[in-house]
Amino acid sequence: MSLHRVVYDVAGAALAPGEVAIVGAGPGDPGLLTLKALALIEQADCLVFDRLVSAEVLALAGANVERFYVGKASRCHALSQDETNALLVRLARENRRVVRLKGGDPYIFGRGGEEAETLVANGIGFHAVPGITSAQGCAAYAGFPLTHRDYAQSVTFVTGHCKSDGELALDWQALATPRHTSVFYMGLSNAALISRELMAAGLSASHPVALVERGTTPAQRRVITCLGEMTRVIERERLTPPTMMVVGEVVALADTLMPAQVEAPVPAALPALASAYREKVAL
Repeated sequence: MSLHRVVYDVAGAALAPGEVAIVGAGPGDPGLLTLKALALIEQADCLVFDRLVSAEVLALAGANVERFYVGKASRCHALSQDETNALLVRLARENRRVVRLKGGDPYIFGRGGEEAETLVANGIGFHAVPGITSAQGCAAYAGFPLTHRDYAQSVTFVTGHCKSDGELALDWQALATPRHTSVFYMGLSNAALISRELMAAGLSASHPVALVERGTTPAQRRVITCLGEMTRVIERERLTPPTMMVVGEVVALADTLMPAQVEAPVPAALPALASAYREKVAL
């Protein structure tokens, strides 16, 4: 099967003028992009993208595609969420093919649901394309699963970012359940609070923790520690966002699985796939 047949027949995605595609770009490695996401990026007139979308993924769009950066970092937003919503509406009403690119999955702590609600309220058609979540990607590339029959029968994705009132109101007792994995997004600045509350809820100071900085990218760093040492380790290693925090017994498997895990090279097929798609579009 030729490469352009793979993209067209398998992806089955078409983006019409005036439509918006809310697309998960995955956790960073461009090889983790889905075929549907690639197909839609290739059709875009404009990209509206967050700061965690990799340069390699952005490069898959045509050179003439207009790019709008709307990234958010702590206390530093290129645009507010309301402004981003308004931008999507404006571009769609200009009859553009709009791809809204988000790191990971747009419906998991990506505010994709809020943007979809805005599009519906304004009568704008949209596609929702899931992506490999940051939690999945960071765990796999750091050498451990999120669930395992012997170590974790459940997993919870949690925001570690405080609300505007400064409160991180979580069900700590539920997160401290034995044989459970908790994945904290955006939790680095609240590491001390997270560690303290989980231990107060019953987890031991020796409970395993993985800290994965810039997971799935060439800059990935993985630090294995425990709840009692987590804050000190973060300071010692000078970890910075984005860093995924994974709390659970499954983390201990990294010592066994990671040494045997073959490191994948930078995927050569992705640029070829994009080239084949562009060739098809030109026909």
